Amino acid sequence: MVDLIRDFDWSATPLGPIEDWSGTLRSTVSFMIQAPLPLALLWGEQGILIYNEAYARFAADRHPGILGRPVAEAWPEAAAFIGEVLRRCRDGGHLSYAEQPFMLKRGGTVEQIWLDLHFSPVRNRRNEVVGILEVLLDTTERLQLERQRQSADRALRDSEAQLQALTAALPQLIWTADATGRYDYFNERWREFTGLQAETTDVAAWLGVVHPEDREVADLSWRHAVETGQGYQTEYRLRRADGTWRWFLRRALPVRDEVTGEVIRWLGTCTDIEHTVRARDMLRQSAIDLEARVRERTRELEAEQRERQRAETQLRQAQKMEALGNLTGGVAHDFNNLLQVIHGNLELLARDLSGQPEAARRVEHALGAVDRGARLAAQLLAFARRQPLQPRVVNIARFLHGLDDMLSRSLGEQVEIETMIASGLWNTLVDPGQVENALLNLAINARDAMEGHGRLTIEASNVTLDAAYARMHPEAEPGEYVMLAVTDTGSGMSAEVMEKVFEPFFTTKPEGKGTGLGLSMVYGFVRQSGGHVRIESEPGHGTTIRLYLPRCERAEERDDRRGGGPALGGKETVLVVEDDLAVREVVVDTLTSLGYTVLRARDAEGAMAIIESGMTVDLLFTDVVMPGPMRSTELVERARSMQPRMAVLFTSGYAENTIVHGGRVDAGVELLTKPYSQKALARKLRHVLANQAQRNAALPPAAPPALAAPAMRSVLLVEDDPLIREGTRDLLAKAGHRVRMAADAQGALALLEREPCDVLITDIGLPGMTGAELAARVHAMVPDIALVFASGYHHAPDLPEALARRAVMLHKPYDSAQLLNCLERAVLLSGG
Repeated sequence: MVDLIRDFDWSATPLGPIEDWSGTLRSTVSFMIQAPLPLALLWGEQGILIYNEAYARFAADRHPGILGRPVAEAWPEAAAFIGEVLRRCRDGGHLSYAEQPFMLKRGGTVEQIWLDLHFSPVRNRRNEVVGILEVLLDTTERLQLERQRQSADRALRDSEAQLQALTAALPQLIWTADATGRYDYFNERWREFTGLQAETTDVAAWLGVVHPEDREVADLSWRHAVETGQGYQTEYRLRRADGTWRWFLRRALPVRDEVTGEVIRWLGTCTDIEHTVRARDMLRQSAIDLEARVRERTRELEAEQRERQRAETQLRQAQKMEALGNLTGGVAHDFNNLLQVIHGNLELLARDLSGQPEAARRVEHALGAVDRGARLAAQLLAFARRQPLQPRVVNIARFLHGLDDMLSRSLGEQVEIETMIASGLWNTLVDPGQVENALLNLAINARDAMEGHGRLTIEASNVTLDAAYARMHPEAEPGEYVMLAVTDTGSGMSAEVMEKVFEPFFTTKPEGKGTGLGLSMVYGFVRQSGGHVRIESEPGHGTTIRLYLPRCERAEERDDRRGGGPALGGKETVLVVEDDLAVREVVVDTLTSLGYTVLRARDAEGAMAIIESGMTVDLLFTDVVMPGPMRSTELVERARSMQPRMAVLFTSGYAENTIVHGGRVDAGVELLTKPYSQKALARKLRHVLANQAQRNAALPPAAPPALAAPAMRSVLLVEDDPLIREGTRDLLAKAGHRVRMAADAQGALALLEREPCDVLITDIGLPGMTGAELAARVHAMVPDIALVFASGYHHAPDLPEALARRAVMLHKPYDSAQLLNCLERAVLLSGG
């Protein structure tokens, strides 16, 4: 309390800081703090409250909020009383009030108390009243005890008056007997209950209303009490007058002579305990039931413990698989670099061996081996979950129907294939190529397990995995999945084999018959796709492998993108950034043979030195992983800040987190996965340069050509590249057209539902739905709409004949004149 008074902000009260207090105030406060009784000092005209620890306990919930406040504010319910006290004490008087009732709030509840209050004026050296000292005594307990004593006295007097009628009014059955045990009195309650007459008081009459099963024990207990003179109690059933039975507790006490101590009478009662006996029986039964439930719960806990141990085993297995994946991914990365060097040099060598068929054949064989090595590396990356997936929304039912012929050819005629697809199958977001590889791997493994003959069952259905399932399978997340199951009638697997079956290079096949990467690839692909794999097998009873692929609520996507066309070169300047000397040299030779001007650097610092020299670079071709402090993404950011028109193409042996997240390449990022062929590199370069040229062409020209102002059109522009989309919108807007934009087909259809348009300009390759599919749906909504298709691959979309006749192709890169010309041609073809 001393600390609270010292630390209180007295400067906010009329008292001011403590150091400014008068001697009277200081001495009075010092006295109060040491006092054991509740003391309060009401200081000044307003009666500012200063009080000790005992008063703080009395104030309860109001403390410390009332410290330093005027007393009328602290105790508003007694404001009038306190005001009168202050006035009278300032006149010099001492006041005392005994047993004053007061309502006090303690611990959130209001209670009534009684107080003795004493008020004395506090004077200064000039004998002026400067405050009032209040002494407070809580007399509540004393008053309550006094009232209780008075109440007890009244109760005692009442009980004495009532005792005379107790026997007649008592609800118990009361009886008396003489020293020999002969009954001589039963009260009215007994007679009413049993129906016996008053004169029927012998032992036989009493035993006649006791239940036959209880009579012997009741009689023996009573005789033993009479013989020994000891009180007793027992339980038995008595018959009511209506013939029903109820349980009673019988008590008997001896009355002894004060001089001789001999038993002279017996006093007894019979108390109805029917409800007690029933409750006791119910409690006994409850105990039996509880014991049974405890045994059952014990069995459940033991089962849960076994399941928990199984889950821990699965978790350890998952952690081991994760560690193997990290190791495998690194190995595959280096392996892909080696394959890139070999593949590139072999392709260059093939051109030099023109006219030498034998040498060319050997090179072709070597290239085939490189391709097999690339597939092996791809399987390693799939297991390690490091491959950049190209997922789209797939309907597994339609997908499976398209694989029937391939599976039949792969498995042979002696394997019976049965496909069961549930109705209403959900869509899922997966890489179709990886699903096909996974099914083929599972089917071939099944064929080998069945030794070429048996039944293979492929099942697809919708399933929901709950939290309980996820607890038992740590790799699974609760949610909705499309379950794809492959079941064979083969030899099955032991538990030891199942623990290792997804590990890379583990195989039960003879040497040379398998790589041990098929199931590990399936495992990695499904996990990278956000799914879950479960295997069920038993020796001699076949195997079932279930793939759980997450549900996707978007519409199914059809993949109409084409990758054909010759491997074209160019005249642009390409900066190659690659730390592996052999890879760097073969890439430089390949690009040079395609006609490009090639610059080279081993790391980001070297590349920045070339860019900072002022040399114009059309395309930056960089590995994702490089030595040195500067990462590839930072290199791209700095390079583009100096040369904004530069195109960028990444390459890597596996997916890195810097440009790939969730197994998908980041939006706006172009990636060429190692190892790649000369044709793949050439086509990818032209595609990336065309897109960058389109972005550059969309920038406002320094002196735009004068164009004839066409009629204003309402244009719906659909382009997933944000820079191309914004630049094209600006070109159309400057020509006076009203433009609405969307990044995908779903967004475009939503805009069109709100307001129709005159022209649809769409990229062919859109996420979620191709430009051709979008055009067909838009034409159904707006039959006379003009159609313009933009593409960097220079091929027309696959359209129905009616739409193909009116569609106009816009090849990237395009300028404003080409864009507006195509728009007007499309309008004319549509009859606008």
